[in-house]
Amino acid sequence: MAQNKNALIRYKTIDKCLQNRYRTWTLEELIEAVSEALYEYEGKENPVSKRTIQLDIQLMRSEKLGYNAPIVVYDKKYYKYEDEEFTITDIPLTETDINVLTETVSMLKQFKDFSLFNDVSDILQRLEDKIYAEKSHTQPVIHLDKNENLKGLHFLDELYQAIIKKVVLKITYKSFTSRDENTFLFYPFILKEFNNRWFLVGKKRPKAPISNLALDRIIAIDYDFQTPYIEADFDAEKFYKNVVGVTVNTGLNTRKIELWIDAINAPYVVTKPLHNSQRLIKTNDDGSIIIHLLLIENYELERLLLGFGNGLEVIKPERLRNRIKKILEMSIEKYS
Repeated sequence: MAQNKNALIRYKTIDKCLQNRYRTWTLEELIEAVSEALYEYEGKENPVSKRTIQLDIQLMRSEKLGYNAPIVVYDKKYYKYEDEEFTITDIPLTETDINVLTETVSMLKQFKDFSLFNDVSDILQRLEDKIYAEKSHTQPVIHLDKNENLKGLHFLDELYQAIIKKVVLKITYKSFTSRDENTFLFYPFILKEFNNRWFLVGKKRPKAPISNLALDRIIAIDYDFQTPYIEADFDAEKFYKNVVGVTVNTGLNTRKIELWIDAINAPYVVTKPLHNSQRLIKTNDDGSIIIHLLLIENYELERLLLGFGNGLEVIKPERLRNRIKKILEMSIEKYS
């Protein structure tokens, strides 16, 4: 990058602050936020002068960096983006940036066969495709499902940093079932993605059960540096081993789920298992199949099964079979 790392950290921090529309930002508050960000990065005190932040804002407003940031001052002391949707991260990359990224991807590809990269090889491929499309001014060859209007994604980096630095969060949250916002402490453990939505997994209290917060329902994030972080022995792989999605009903046991899949859907289910516990039990003469899953029942599993319509039948257990049957009967009533 053309600018040094400290400058980029300052620009990104100012950008993140001004994206937060739920609080006001004076120049002094921006200076404090930038100083904290630099401290987190360098691990040492690095006070930022008022003049430096004023010059940063001036540069961000100008064409020199390509940002043209619409930073305005209101009530003679508060800073904000005039365009609420603006962020400097949407600015196109420069040719220098693209060349640096190209070299980086080429270097990383040399290690793609090592076990360390087993889980990220597809990310390298997508990054390479994105860079090629940017350089050649063409459409990407790899097209992925994504929700451009999904809220809360701007919290990802902030939450990631809080997890690795083991910081207790003060979160303002509004669930789908709540009429009002709620503010509480949260001990973050991991970030989890499911079905194009991101979730923060952790605990509300040291002795509370594991819970998850949808990022698109988070209103604001603050930090509680006074409350000690709990050193929880949380194994995400083990915790989510027997579920589909992010909801773990800890009061239920893992059960064998027996499903009938029709001949049309059978090839898809065989080549793309519903869960890694899936086992093919029988292939019928008509091409339909019987499979077993070892899972804890939850809402996400119900939605997955219902998505097959009449191409799937729950054979066992009886409770889940009756639950799906009841949902389908209620659905039929709506069309009566």
